[in-house]
Amino acid sequence: MLHDRDDQRRLFGAAADTFAALCAGVPTERWSGPGIGEWSLRDLAGHTSRALLTVEMYLAREAVPVTLDSPVAYLGAAAAASATAEGSRAIASRGRDAGVALGPDPGESARAIVDRVLDLVDRTADDAPCATPFGGIELADYLPTRTLELTVHSLDMAAALELATPEELREPVASCLELLATAIGESGLGPRVLLALTGRTGLPPDLHVV
Repeated sequence: MLHDRDDQRRLFGAAADTFAALCAGVPTERWSGPGIGEWSLRDLAGHTSRALLTVEMYLAREAVPVTLDSPVAYLGAAAAASATAEGSRAIASRGRDAGVALGPDPGESARAIVDRVLDLVDRTADDAPCATPFGGIELADYLPTRTLELTVHSLDMAAALELATPEELREPVASCLELLATAIGESGLGPRVLLALTGRTGLPPDLHVV
């Protein structure tokens, strides 16, 4: 069972604060170095910042009918859109653009984004509609997907910087695993993953749900 909505807000805040703290500790010369895949560390941080900026963006849009009734529904819709070559290129490009937008001091910019979005979330009702490209979703159901993005990419940043996993991510990681387990169960991959996690088989080589 997924965490309640108050917990999800707290976990979102913890993941956001951890992302800001990681950015604050990056040496200036390191921002142009490798992040993950084709992204520099700046690109990676820019992409991660979009986990926050989209909350702000989608809440500001004209409301649309809520057609995504859970975090899992959103993940499925987003995964389908990003599965194409065009979708993948668009994500990579937006990450680079967002990295440039962080300006000369990405650490300071990341902190400002986190503070602004957390304040917005604190002032916004759980059922406020977020107008995403894939349909409307309530804020409370959108936040766990943002926690997932912030947590996974903060882990990516820590790995790129050769840092230990931040202790502050312990609870967000557990929550993200819970969300992904639900998504896997609904995707039909549940039996295969369960057998793999209990040592009976290997994980499917192409397994991913986002």
